[in-house]
Amino acid sequence: MLKDFEKKIKKIIPTECGFSKVEAEGLNIVIYVDDIKSFYENDHLIKDLASALKKKICIRATAASRIDPESAIKIIKETIPEDANVQNIKFNPTFGKVNIEAMKPGLVIGKGGETLKKIIEKTGWVVDVQRVPTMESSTISGVRKSLLKEAEKRKKFLDNVGKKIMMRYDSPSSWVKMTALGGAREVGRSCFVVETPNSRVLLDCGINPDISDKSKMYPMLSDLGFSLSDIDAVILSHAHLDHSGFIPYLFAYGYDGPVYCTPPTRDLSVMLQMDYLGLVNKNSNLTPPYTISDIHKQLIHTITVNYGEVVDITPEIKLTLYNAGHILGSAITHLHINNGQHNLVYTGDMKFGFTQLFDPAHIQFPRVETLLMESTYGGKNDVMPNRRDSESMLIDIVKKTIERGGKVLIPVFAVGRSQEIMLVFEHYFRENDINIPIYLDGMIREASAIHTAYPEYLKAKVRKKVLANRSPFESEIFETVKGDRDKIIEGEPSIILATAGMMSGGPVLEYFKQLAPDDKNSLVFVGYMSPLSLGHKIQRGLREVPLVNNDGKIESVKVNMEVYNVEGFSGHSDRRQLLAYVKNITPRPNRVILCHGDENKVTNLAYTINKLFKIKTDAPMVLDSLRLK
Repeated sequence: MLKDFEKKIKKIIPTECGFSKVEAEGLNIVIYVDDIKSFYENDHLIKDLASALKKKICIRATAASRIDPESAIKIIKETIPEDANVQNIKFNPTFGKVNIEAMKPGLVIGKGGETLKKIIEKTGWVVDVQRVPTMESSTISGVRKSLLKEAEKRKKFLDNVGKKIMMRYDSPSSWVKMTALGGAREVGRSCFVVETPNSRVLLDCGINPDISDKSKMYPMLSDLGFSLSDIDAVILSHAHLDHSGFIPYLFAYGYDGPVYCTPPTRDLSVMLQMDYLGLVNKNSNLTPPYTISDIHKQLIHTITVNYGEVVDITPEIKLTLYNAGHILGSAITHLHINNGQHNLVYTGDMKFGFTQLFDPAHIQFPRVETLLMESTYGGKNDVMPNRRDSESMLIDIVKKTIERGGKVLIPVFAVGRSQEIMLVFEHYFRENDINIPIYLDGMIREASAIHTAYPEYLKAKVRKKVLANRSPFESEIFETVKGDRDKIIEGEPSIILATAGMMSGGPVLEYFKQLAPDDKNSLVFVGYMSPLSLGHKIQRGLREVPLVNNDGKIESVKVNMEVYNVEGFSGHSDRRQLLAYVKNITPRPNRVILCHGDENKVTNLAYTINKLFKIKTDAPMVLDSLRLK
């Protein structure tokens, strides 16, 4: 096929541009020319090439035609306005790129891309503009350094992916099936494989961190029926560990292909996987399922896709990602299989309702035959209160607790609920001129910093503040815990946001041990609790909790503090929102398959959808296979 492309390219590109070669590199068709300035003087060339090849086109200058980095830096600095606040300029010769990190990427790009065009024409280096987070992020810094350092490995990998996508199958696929390897009639270890006679694609590959039964901790990959090396692609819906936590294992045991996700999901998943590995290594009862090097290999093999971008991931499957409204970068997956003979939409975790952070989940698709939808709050009684009422309730709890001299402890997930609750407090405290210390412990600050690197994924109101350098996550009311927690526990009345959200580990337990016996204090749950988690047990009335002390011995902690459950802040859709999603999705699917929910919730929702909408509805169990076509 590349030879066919080469013939078409030669017909379109003028001889003065000096067409050199064409490569299939990952999702891109890369065209090398000797005179890139002549190429860009013809405004219609890119459009003509994209139309003829029907692929994403990338134009690069040949290595010999690029000027030396030192001279290029001088031109770059002269061309980009000072207001862009450029932080770093790094060259990547393997890809013919110069990475420019700036506080204001828009000024680096210029109106209509004019500034970029000038740099490319004068230097021969293709510019990759990267936003600098308004808060320092070790994760983003590490990810970008690793991708630059491993450029040659990544180039080799992308070339291999490009060749596989360009292959032609001997015969078209006659069937499509899906098998649940985890996350069916349960919450945790989400993993589904979509198969045709020619392709095998994995949707998520997570763990269940809040369970002691090792047989249910990881997906049932041993029952795939084929080797990990035979998987064509992995699609990651979002970064939470119950969806991303087992992907490095794939690389440890034979997988060598791509992982597709949004840019924020790439960064957040690395952060959460590294944190998880640290916690496992500290727990003598658990054996790490993979190493840091496997996380690093996953990073090198990750290909990012933006919302709405249509890409080929196998010769017969096209992928498009859409906003899921759950956490930063969370995506609904649309698979267009075998020239549209079947179209699958996988929601992952989604929110079809109001949040401070994100727009509601996307509902309009070109075609949908099968909808694979989460059902976390699908039970008949899973109706959340009005969001304003939830915020008022949270504020009232804080006021009462502070007035009696106590502290408010809120267990949160580092990604999602933390930032949502921070926005609620930031707005209320600013509007009412309130000054109560709010401490952030765990990975909250790091996750918040990653949010500031991707403002385009946030709701317009929050995005504008971040772009104006007034990020609400950097408000002076928030203080990141760096030193002794005892000073906070023994200090003045305050609010403490600490991980982990289900109280399965992390700093929240250190606060809980010392705050629980005092009835002046309050414990407030604002997110989903797995039925087997410690948080769920306390939620349901457990008032004496066995915990390991600093000496490694079990001690009993009495729960005298007030315990509250404030619903409405979840990043998941409640029952009404799930039903509304099925009602409003366009076009209406022929079949709905439910996942990611406790058994009684999934089966009840399946019954309701079938009766209300007259749609064939399934609630498979783990290891069930369903033929979709």
